[in-house]
Amino acid sequence: MKKSVGMLVLGIVFGIILTKSEVVSWFRIQEMFLFGAFHMYGVIGSAIAVGAVSMIVLRRLHLRSMEGEEIRVEEKPLTKGTVIGGLIFGIGWSMTGACPGPIYSLVGNGYGVYIVTLLSALAGTFVYGLVRDKLPQG
Repeated sequence: MKKSVGMLVLGIVFGIILTKSEVVSWFRIQEMFLFGAFHMYGVIGSAIAVGAVSMIVLRRLHLRSMEGEEIRVEEKPLTKGTVIGGLIFGIGWSMTGACPGPIYSLVGNGYGVYIVTLLSALAGTFVYGLVRDKLPQG
């Protein structure tokens, strides 16, 4: 229970950060896809830089999870499925103006229309789970 409350608080703080940095703004996302402003590229680039440094620290210091297990991130090959999935993700992002994380922030900010986007994302995930074994994995 204590861990769940901590995760909820962390999620709320993350949602506030997404909102205040304007990365949930449909207009900012449109600017990005039309190459009209640097804002979103700066945010995404910063996230990549933080992630890269974090991965280096994890690997060099052999850090452990809260359960005591060493944190390891397996390298995954770039496949045709990854490219196709990325394209589908990008098309959905450009059409709806939201990627998965910010959908919750948008709903939480009172943009009720994004409930449709959230339900569609959940339905897509469910359908993928049903057909995953039938898809070519490479």
